[in-house]
Amino acid sequence: MRIVNDFPRRIMEEETWIPLPDGSRLAARIWRPVDAEIHPVPAILEYLPYRKRDLTAERDVQSHPYWAGHGYAGVRVDIRGTGESDGVLTDEYLPQELDDGLEILAWLEAQPWCTGDVGMIGISWGGFNGLQIAALRPPQLKAVITLCFTDDRYADDIHHMGGCLLGDNLSWASTMFDGNACPPDPELVGERWRDMWLERLDGSGLWLAQWLEHQRRDAYWKHGSVCEDYSRIQCPVYAVSGWADGYCNAVFRLLAGLSVPRKGLVGPWAHKYPHLGVPGPAIGFLQESLRWWDRWLKGIDTGIMDEPMLRVWMQESVPPSARYEERPGRWIAEPDWPSPNILPTSFRLTIGHDLLPEDEGSEDDEACLDIRSPLSVGLYAGKWCSYNAPPDLPHDQRDEDGGSLIFQTSRLEAPLEICGSPMVELELAADQPVAMVALRLSDIGEDDKATRVSYGLLNLTHRESDEYPEPLEPGRCYRVRIPLKHIAQQFAAGHAIRLSLSTSYWPLAWPAPQPVRLAIQPSRCRLILPVRAPRPEEDAALPAFGEPEGAPPLAKTLLQPTQETWQVIRDLANDRTTLEVINDEGRYRIDDIDLEIAARVTERYTYAYGSYDSVSGWTEWQRSFKRGDWEVSTLTRTLLTSDADNFRIRATLDAWEGDTRIFARTWDETIPRDLV
Repeated sequence: MRIVNDFPRRIMEEETWIPLPDGSRLAARIWRPVDAEIHPVPAILEYLPYRKRDLTAERDVQSHPYWAGHGYAGVRVDIRGTGESDGVLTDEYLPQELDDGLEILAWLEAQPWCTGDVGMIGISWGGFNGLQIAALRPPQLKAVITLCFTDDRYADDIHHMGGCLLGDNLSWASTMFDGNACPPDPELVGERWRDMWLERLDGSGLWLAQWLEHQRRDAYWKHGSVCEDYSRIQCPVYAVSGWADGYCNAVFRLLAGLSVPRKGLVGPWAHKYPHLGVPGPAIGFLQESLRWWDRWLKGIDTGIMDEPMLRVWMQESVPPSARYEERPGRWIAEPDWPSPNILPTSFRLTIGHDLLPEDEGSEDDEACLDIRSPLSVGLYAGKWCSYNAPPDLPHDQRDEDGGSLIFQTSRLEAPLEICGSPMVELELAADQPVAMVALRLSDIGEDDKATRVSYGLLNLTHRESDEYPEPLEPGRCYRVRIPLKHIAQQFAAGHAIRLSLSTSYWPLAWPAPQPVRLAIQPSRCRLILPVRAPRPEEDAALPAFGEPEGAPPLAKTLLQPTQETWQVIRDLANDRTTLEVINDEGRYRIDDIDLEIAARVTERYTYAYGSYDSVSGWTEWQRSFKRGDWEVSTLTRTLLTSDADNFRIRATLDAWEGDTRIFARTWDETIPRDLV
């Protein structure tokens, strides 16, 4: 990244408080031009629960001062109950959070240094609430940039996929369990810090239990899902994600569903801002964001709306790996979405395990193939939401394919490019009332290594509705359509395309209550690929993104090294298998505020051979903060298990001030399974 030290306008920074009608205050960190009270500027708001003072400080100081130096106020606000803001946070995207967001916008409009025009930007949580607040139509909000987000909190978030319960639901709940247990900084809130901390420890609750109470798409998930009524959003939206991220599908739905000025951008990245994007190449996203803000907050014609609506990275074939520094490929664009330039191309599944073009012969064979996958299928799937650290991308799929039905094309005579969501149509029957099917699309290299390109899941009880699932009738045939994750991918000449089907995908998704055997009738099944004919001259003419830029980095001293591991451990003597993930952030000091922070998370996903009742997910977070004689630490642990009828959660929260444990709580919750 190129560090920018000199900006068109000299900037200042301040920590301040935003008052709310109920007497509470939100903590804000603001960067703005020093002359903004004479020459007011628009504001760019990022509104998160992730602690501006410390945990996002490294990222914040490279973006918000950059915008400020180009004539904006970069505003970073901690949500009520997080960081130094008052209150307790008890769940995601609560009405209170959105109401507070409206108060922030009104407060910004009233500041003498602000023109009254505001843009909202955010990745993940901030990408969600930017859209949710836009749907409330506050007059100050003139444009949004939303990154790594969803428009549908049930169908396409970290909790569920295709009606299946995701393993990341536990992982994410544990992340917030840790975050909600963190204290405010006494340097800002004074002696109130201890009372505020104890209030949070006592009041935030066990979010995982709350989420598991809602296993179907009910009113709980519809709240905050802007797909319920896209027309509520009346300001321009720039939607951004990455192919390695869990949230890329929403970019395409927004482009198709919104009627306001809009753009989409999808790179090769994991869950990261594009100027920090891995796998690379990262891009000059802060420059790109300025083109957007200048157009919609200052009325300057930057030409950004003259460019194609959608721009994506067409990935080229690579060997499988759990981590990439770069993904080879090129930028392509489509003027609209859905694009008339992308045509569905159908392949037939055959009893001989081939994938044949629709127009190549015919097969009326009524014979069936059946599959009952072992629980090991999924150990090399990576995370639903990848951060590319620890190495969390899918590895070689050949181990997974050993427990799957596979169908494969012949070797390609010429490259084939797809852009969009592959679709699979299946005719199948199950021997249990609750069953899932996992589908993987892989690129098979000349050396036969299998790189996963896309995948999809379906809880078959959700075949007609996520809101009103129905059990299967064992032995009865059903026809289902399963969309796979959006992707832009080139399959090289000499490679083959493989579709793999399994009845489990643990631990990416929680398995069905009982082992399931599926029977499919290949002659009635299809793989439909969104094929894009190359337009080399048009693609080559696209303007290049600049190199990544940012303001000077945070002054930080590493005191203890980091450690990242992702291991599959097979204990053959005891027939137990464990996926263990360790992300040790080490210990570091933020020099400007003399604050030492340490964090370590361990996750273990375990099963005993052949036993569906044995699956378990266990997480542990250790965290500490230290400045001089002030030292606090927390330890959170969560264990999720299940049997055929129930989920069970056992969790503990402990907090220390120095060597004295000042808080301890345990939970033991049993929640009935609801066709999951």
